[in-house]
Order: sequence, then C-alpha cells, then structure tokens
Amino acid sequence: MAATSTSSSLELVERSSFARIEGPVVVVVMDGVGVAPAGEGNACTLARTPTLAHLREHTPNTLLRAHGTAVGLPSDDDMGNSEVGHNALGAGRVFDQGAKLVNQAIASGALFRDAAWRSLVGRVRERNSTLHFIGLLSDGNVHSHEQHLFALLEAAAREGVERARVHALLDGRDVPETSALVYVDRLEEKLASLRSTGSSKRDYRVASGGGRMKITMDRYEADWPMVERGWKLHVRGEGQGFPSLRAAVEALREREPGVSDQNLPGFVIVERDGSPVGPIRDGDAVVLFNFRGDRAIELTRAFEDERFTAFDRGPRPDVLFAGMMQYDGDLRLPSRFLVSPPEIDRTLSEHLASNGITQFACSETQKFGHVTYFWNGNRSSPLTGEEWFEIPSDTRPFQERPWMKAAEITDRVIDALRTGTFRHGRINYANGDMVGHTGVRDAAVLAVEAVDLQLARLLPVIASMKGALVVTADHGNADEMFELDKKSKQPLLDRDGRPRPKTSHTLNPVPFFVYAPSASLSIDRAITAPGLANVAATVLHLLGYDAPEGYLPSLLAR
Repeated sequence: MAATSTSSSLELVERSSFARIEGPVVVVVMDGVGVAPAGEGNACTLARTPTLAHLREHTPNTLLRAHGTAVGLPSDDDMGNSEVGHNALGAGRVFDQGAKLVNQAIASGALFRDAAWRSLVGRVRERNSTLHFIGLLSDGNVHSHEQHLFALLEAAAREGVERARVHALLDGRDVPETSALVYVDRLEEKLASLRSTGSSKRDYRVASGGGRMKITMDRYEADWPMVERGWKLHVRGEGQGFPSLRAAVEALREREPGVSDQNLPGFVIVERDGSPVGPIRDGDAVVLFNFRGDRAIELTRAFEDERFTAFDRGPRPDVLFAGMMQYDGDLRLPSRFLVSPPEIDRTLSEHLASNGITQFACSETQKFGHVTYFWNGNRSSPLTGEEWFEIPSDTRPFQERPWMKAAEITDRVIDALRTGTFRHGRINYANGDMVGHTGVRDAAVLAVEAVDLQLARLLPVIASMKGALVVTADHGNADEMFELDKKSKQPLLDRDGRPRPKTSHTLNPVPFFVYAPSASLSIDRAITAPGLANVAATVLHLLGYDAPEGYLPSLLAR
C-alpha cells in the first residue's frame, strides 16, 4: 500500500537491542544489476564477479522487489526505473509514482478540470493557435505512456481545439530497440481518427521527432547540445524534412542500418512546399507530456527561464507551457503542471540531518540526480551536514567505455571515508544500467565486471573502519540483454538468426548484501516480500536507530 504524506517528528530513537556499527554505513547502488537465471543474454552471470560471489557466500543476503507496486507503479507488469527505485530507497516507504498518479488523474477526469489544462485549452481557442505535445512516444511507462498522450489529444478535440501538433521522441530504450513503427502507426491512427470526426477544420498532425538520446531528453546537464537540437526542431522547425513520421523513421533506418530508435537523428515533418508543418509560434500552448522529471527539466528551463544561457534559443516564442508534472519542486519547474507529483516527506536523509548525522552522496553525472535529488524525495539541495560529490561523466557512447567513471567514484568515496567526517554515505555506479541500455551484451559484461572491481576496493576500507557496506540495485537491466520468449525464456531471434538485443529494464529482483565483518548479522526471514523501501530502515538499524513511524521494517533480524 502506498504511503501518505504526513508530518511527524524527525527525532530518531536508539535501538536498545542492537549494538550499532562503529564505523560508517555506506549504501552502494549497482544501477541496473538484477538477478536472473544464467543464460547467454545475462551479462551479470557472464561477468567475472569474484567480489559479488564472495558477498553471496559470506554475508547476510536476500533478493528485493524493485518493480511494479513495490515501488509505487500501477501494476506488477511495470518495470522499475532509477527514479522510483531511488525514491523508495531514500523514503523508506512506497509512494504512488508518476505513472499511477497520471492514470488516476485521467481516469477521474481531475486533470481536465484543473486550472492548468483549462488555461492551455482556453489560450489556443481564444487565439486560434496551436496546442503542442512534446514527449516520449512509447508505452514504456518510465518517462511517459502513449495512452496519456492519446487521452490529452482526445480531450483537446472534445473541447474544441482545432489545431494540435505532436513532437514525437522515439524510444528504443524502455521498449524494444527498433519498435518505433508500432507506436508511430498507433499515433497516426489516433490522429487520423481525430481529424475525421467533429469539426472539418480539425488539424492534428505530427510536427517533429527524433531519437531520445539524440535530441531533447538530456539530463543533469550532461549534454546541452541534445536539448538545443530538439529546440531547433520543435520550436523553429529547422531540420531535415520528411512527409510523415513513418517516412522519417524508414528513411533514417535505411541510411544507418541497425541503428536503435533512441539514436535516430532529429527531423521535422514538412508540407509539400518544404515548409515545416508545426513550429511553435507566439500564442501557442505547449505540453511536455513526460511525467518523469530528470529528462524533462532542461527543456522546461529552455521554455521558462528568463535568464537562460545554456544555448542560444533565438527569438523565444510567447507560449503557455506546462509539464505533465512538476519536475523539480524546489526550483518549481515548471510553474504550470497538469498532475501534482508525489509529496515525499520524512526521508532517510532528512532524519539523519535532523539528528546531526553526517552523510554524503556520490555518483557520476549520469546518475548524480538519482542518488541526490530522487533519494532525498525530489529535493534539489543538500541538507545540513550532507555533502554531494559529482564525478563528470564521459559523453562518448557508453558501450565504448563500459567502465564509465566507476573508478573515479570509488577514489572520491574512499577519500571521503578516510577523513572520518561521514557516518553515512550512498553511491551509485551507473554502469549496469547505462551500458545495458545500449543493447551491447559484451560491453554490459565489462560494465558489471567494472562495478565488481570497485566493490573489491571498498571492502577492505569498510572493514578497516569497522563499518558496513550495503550493496543492492535499483532495478534490473544488464541481467537480460536479449529479448526473451515469455513462455520458453529463450532468446528471440532477428531475421539473421541472431538474438534480438534488449535495451529496457527488467522485472527481475535485485540483490541485497550487508558486509559488516565486525558485527554478527542475519536477514529477518519473517519479511516475506522485501523491497527497496526496506533499505532505509536497514541503514538506520546499522546506525543504531529504530525505524521511524510508517517506515517498512529493517531487513535485519534483531
């Protein structure tokens, strides 16, 4: 059951029945490293991982649920992701998340009664202008869902909006890597249906698009040129032109055989005379229909920030902009949104800060916001006594550097621990997820091995300080690098008889280990369905405190 937002004391109570760990308690999130049966597509079992093997053999360990209802998603058919995983890890409870909240707001009609939606529709009707929808076109349910877009389009049509344009970002990352045409055809069918019913003036079309890793959906300011390319396509209508969305995908695939949808170049849809069908103009309204925040904040800033300097926007059109949700509550971005995000209070970090317990967070840019912003309940700034260490990521393709910045993260963490300043820390190694998303199995094997090597460096440091290392993951990814038949669990083959790469997350559980050689610990087997939200209470247990009211229990026996 999802937790509700409540206000309560942040004072921690010491556990009388447990001698706390003397040294620092550090959580390692092996992003995208799930647990699945060994097979030719399981990079986690193909990898040489002596450190993980040692932990499995010699430490208290179990498996954790990291998807579906265990992390606040609508159903157990929904794969987990880094946002909801880190929310659960840091909150100690399960909160209804973006996908579920949007589903509820659409089903109840609350979204369409809200002032934000009314203002968007009112503007375009009053000015006879265009309502634009920008977002990820798939049913991955990680950043967006096509059914949310369809519901918005249908509502716009019902309410007399005569002209709408869709700027479609192609996925191939949270769904099969070359599945774009499935979603393209469904969108085009929906638009055709809306054009053919109601007003003869109704003009609903696709205006621009491109792969999500090439345009628009950068995060953590790792690659602003991605956002600039998207801005030129969506706003200015500048880019290579095609007569339709399907024609664009087919032509770009023919030009670069084997390319994943996420890496397709950007494009615009043009009229017969070559002019773009849907640049964003003064008087228009724009909806960014992604519900997840990390890859939506930068485009939001480009539309809303009066002092924006990340790239030259050119003349910024006077538009009414709204996000599906508010992507950053601290920065209040965007100022207008259709569905309120979860209100996550009393996080682990808040409790520690309130009780004077020092802590740090460290990752490279690709996952820095997950181990900071999402872990802290969607808050943008460090708390009192908390320090954040960001290691800049490479911008090269991840399959070319599967080790990423794991070594540099470990260097920084060891230096921080040896100062004796910090009682608690949390780390994210991005390798398993970011390399897993490339669909390149052999690179993913090296990615998992790189993480294992860094764990080997951390163990002796933790042991020397009489501390504890909690090792887990936020969701699976590298554990299934090939698409599997649902019944036989054997790899599906492409036309050439090769296994079809899988680039999305999995539904598999994730590992959980507690390395604390100075203490005698055991897993509490009475907890029958442990999940990521149990980790916060476990950290407090190791630090010597009881779990706060409403937290899921510690995974350790008393």
